[in-house]
Amino acid sequence: MSDNWRTHAKFWSTQYEVHAIDQRNHGKSFHSQEFNYDLMAADIIAYMDERNIPQAIVLGHSMGGKTAMNLALQYPTRVSKLIVADIAPKKYDIDTKFSNIIKGLLHLHNLTLQSRTEADTLLMPFVQEMGVRQFLLKNLTWTEQKTLSLRCNIEVMQHKFKEIGAAPTGLPYTGKTLFLAGKQSDYVLQTDMTSIHDLFPRASLHWVANAGHWLHAENPKGFTIALQDFLS
Repeated sequence: MSDNWRTHAKFWSTQYEVHAIDQRNHGKSFHSQEFNYDLMAADIIAYMDERNIPQAIVLGHSMGGKTAMNLALQYPTRVSKLIVADIAPKKYDIDTKFSNIIKGLLHLHNLTLQSRTEADTLLMPFVQEMGVRQFLLKNLTWTEQKTLSLRCNIEVMQHKFKEIGAAPTGLPYTGKTLFLAGKQSDYVLQTDMTSIHDLFPRASLHWVANAGHWLHAENPKGFTIALQDFLS
């Protein structure tokens, strides 16, 4: 969701017009029973059309990176450059990678939460890494009853593992493309470069040191330097 990009968006807004977007079922965007990358790419096109944005540099992380890839593959003239953070154009076993996170968020969803500290404590048995928990707890928002609830549509997403893990589809995108990967993450492997170049022939891969999957939060300086090198 857009809040995960607040610091980066503020930095880049000194040089670009920046749009940080909540995807469907995330943040302040609408909730829907329909949830797949074709729809989410079309959501971005609808957003761009409404705001008269003919073309944009597109950046996405993880699930957002899959959306960004689908956008470039299916609407290539709308993407001037593509940046994909710690995800590859392949199918992922989401049940294995995210089952504990989903279980933890469902646990929070079914409780009345009075504070973020309480929520963090309750999420800890499911997600041990403090940085990841802080990332996930950004999904909490205050209600009119002065309790905390999840903004993401976790009830729908728990049934969409197949869609979330799906590989992007479309014709090859020939624009300039950067794949960023956390050095301590296993989401992108050097062996993925074959499938990356099949769909993104002008792609380069840059490893961000001292970072895992949440690379833009774990090493924001290294992430920003890599973007500057690509965009300059």
